[in-house]
Amino acid sequence: MTLKANWSYPTAIRFGAGRIAEIGEACASAGIKKPLLVTDKGLASLPITAATLDLVEAAGLGRAVFSDVDPNPTEHNVAAGVAAYRDGGHDGVIAFGGGSGLDLAKMVAFMAGQTRTLWDFEDIGDWWTRADASAIAPIVAVPTTAGTGSEVGRASVITNSQTHEKKIIFHPAILPRVVICDPELTVGMPPMITAGTGMDAFAHCLEAYCSPHYHPMSQGIALEGMRIVKDYLPRAYADGSDIEARGQMMSAAAMGATAFQKGLGAIHALSHPIGAWHHTHHGTTNAVVMMPVLMFNRPAVEARLDMAARYLGIDGGFKGFYDFVGTLNGALKIPANLSELGVTDPDIDALVASALQDPSVGGNPVEMTVENTTALLKACF
Repeated sequence: MTLKANWSYPTAIRFGAGRIAEIGEACASAGIKKPLLVTDKGLASLPITAATLDLVEAAGLGRAVFSDVDPNPTEHNVAAGVAAYRDGGHDGVIAFGGGSGLDLAKMVAFMAGQTRTLWDFEDIGDWWTRADASAIAPIVAVPTTAGTGSEVGRASVITNSQTHEKKIIFHPAILPRVVICDPELTVGMPPMITAGTGMDAFAHCLEAYCSPHYHPMSQGIALEGMRIVKDYLPRAYADGSDIEARGQMMSAAAMGATAFQKGLGAIHALSHPIGAWHHTHHGTTNAVVMMPVLMFNRPAVEARLDMAARYLGIDGGFKGFYDFVGTLNGALKIPANLSELGVTDPDIDALVASALQDPSVGGNPVEMTVENTTALLKACF
């Protein structure tokens, strides 16, 4: 037996419509008595946020919110959040929102007790061991979109505002202690965000499934996650009040983030620098580059995607799967290429260099080089 791997799976999840009512209990189980709710600017003034703060206050936990979170959060957002946390004398964080809000919230909980700089904890080797794990504040996560799955993740993506690079900051202890997945919180998502976040979940499952690393549990989760997206994303997009579809997509998002412990690949390696430089929506960018990446990886993944197509009920093997992605993108009104997405005057060389430095590169089934990555990126336009 030569196979060897390290496996870790998610945390306690309270799943179901209306379960946001349990936010007080969730905080208590995490040992939080004075939480700071961290969310993004767009969510801060919405009724679902006010209602959640009402529940927190009614549970005797105070009422404090931080919302200076950019769509692609930076180290400046982290610093401001940490200052708010310390000034308020908080003892835990409620991470509330989509990927940006959740990622930033986890970093506030992480950095509030550290003395080293944020970039000292980038996901490189064992850099995470530099952190004082005992100083990491507990987190309760409440996703309001169905895409990133950051609520079950042990890392955050933060953009370095100086270098325009998206950096992954990792530590096992930033895995939220309790997650509340309440599909009622996602009902108000506009169709464009439903589409982009849903395709982010699909990209996570697809890349994990295609990764060459050994992780059979993630492999099965990724496959079933793709099926759920195939069956329910069009429904959630067509009717935002379809609570069953919304719930299924929340499951798919958590499954995708669980599955990509097995690895990501070229989709994310490209979308991270594109988003950092051109401020595009992450999930939508993933969807735009997905078809070129499928063709790029075809020699290594054709047989595997033949099997996936059969499970998903798609005829035609790899070609059928490829055509399905195109049809799904079209139905969701995903831009056909990066130019249509709004990426203008790109610095191809800089984007390629950043892509090849991205941690996702290591999970791609075809080795990425300067030459083939340049050709792949150009194909995305």
